[in-house]
Amino acid sequence: MIHPSSNSPTLERRIGLRSAVLFNMLEMIGVGPFITLPLVIAAAGYHLSVWAWVLGAVIAIADGLVWAELGAAFPRAGGSYAFLQEIYGPKGPGNWLSFLYVWQVGFTAPLSIASGCIGLSGFLAVFWPHLDSAPIPALPALHYSNFAAAAACLLVTALLYRNLSSITRLAWVLFAGVIAALTGVIVSGFVHASATGGWHMPQAPALSTALSLGGLAQATLLATYCYWGYYNVTFLGAEVRRPERTIPRAILLSILFVAAFYVLMNLAALPSLRAPATHLVQSASQAAPQSAALRVQLVADIASSAFGRWAGYLIAALIVWTAFASVFSLLLGYSRVPYAAARDGNYFRFLAAVHPRHGIPHRSLVALGLVGALFCFFSLAQVITMLVITRILLQFSLQQVGVILLRIRRPDLPRPFRIPLYPLPPLVAMAGFAFMLFDPRRAQAKGGSGLFELYGAIAIAISGTAIYLLRAHHLRQWPFTHPE
Repeated sequence: MIHPSSNSPTLERRIGLRSAVLFNMLEMIGVGPFITLPLVIAAAGYHLSVWAWVLGAVIAIADGLVWAELGAAFPRAGGSYAFLQEIYGPKGPGNWLSFLYVWQVGFTAPLSIASGCIGLSGFLAVFWPHLDSAPIPALPALHYSNFAAAAACLLVTALLYRNLSSITRLAWVLFAGVIAALTGVIVSGFVHASATGGWHMPQAPALSTALSLGGLAQATLLATYCYWGYYNVTFLGAEVRRPERTIPRAILLSILFVAAFYVLMNLAALPSLRAPATHLVQSASQAAPQSAALRVQLVADIASSAFGRWAGYLIAALIVWTAFASVFSLLLGYSRVPYAAARDGNYFRFLAAVHPRHGIPHRSLVALGLVGALFCFFSLAQVITMLVITRILLQFSLQQVGVILLRIRRPDLPRPFRIPLYPLPPLVAMAGFAFMLFDPRRAQAKGGSGLFELYGAIAIAISGTAIYLLRAHHLRQWPFTHPE
């Protein structure tokens, strides 16, 4: 299979606008909205939850414009890997930052995969409720669902350990299941509201301004996780027809389409939450494991209330299928990133190996699959939060600053697409990401240990930099040699 992370000269530009939008939306939706919808409502409360999706869409558009300019200017395989090298210099700091990007992919890719597996196991509990129980009394935070999630991750890894043809022809089938699940949740919510007196906003206890803003920030962080994937077309840059037009349009159209689905789904779910519940306005990261499991299954409960028990089972089954397909696609794509960097000599050579019979980067695949299985033993909120924070610090912020630096340093660079209202969009994106990191409850929780995810992202940056410097010193790369 020809993958976009390869710089092979045989890559052909065969992806048009419709396929580009499809790939983006398939990556964006996945299992994300089904598992985070109740968590968004829990974090922001009834009245602010819709605004979290709207604010997430605004941030996605602002950041998407950055991706659009870079993707149209550098329509190459690799996405951020190529952008960071080009912006900061392949024989200068760009060598370090591109290495750091691949290093963080070694963590964020398994985190993304683990979030899908955890969501999958959460909906399996609809069929087997005992998955929510704890098998080890001494470790009450662990549940059978964690082991089910890890098993799903290993199963996907095993299924990918073979010779695969292109999955493009399966994309529409997978997408049909995703749309069926989204439509089922939206229709179920409004039908249930109509049968019980019409749509109305549930009542909720009043909160202080600081707690409301903190809850909105945490909810926006969760919503942003669901929007990510609008940049997927940039990783396919070497295979996109007319990339100077297709890439920007695909990014913006996919965000707008998905935002409409998410807002409708949130509005459809609210009338089902009639009784005010204190735990629904608590931070999702602080909620009890039992109530968190119940909230993850909220969309299946709504379908059951609207159309009966079997409708709930059907929605849950569709979401499990969607989650499995999403994890399959994520691991398939991400396993090529460390391989591509290793093949270019900018990562560990061990991961550049190709299986002699199957023709796949099997070492990279297995490494990400095993790390993903380990992350399945974290809570869903921890996994999503660490994923978002790490990518903000080590990928998105570097590109937002980088697109400004590129304008200053290379004003004559051909830019088929230019960011409208520049430099406002990258500044808005940076401000939006900074807002998501603001949550006074995170700093107060458990004596400050709620900053665990932020410290984890910083540790990834420090460890990656240390490893790069050791390699660079041995290979006489920047900063231990002067660029030509």
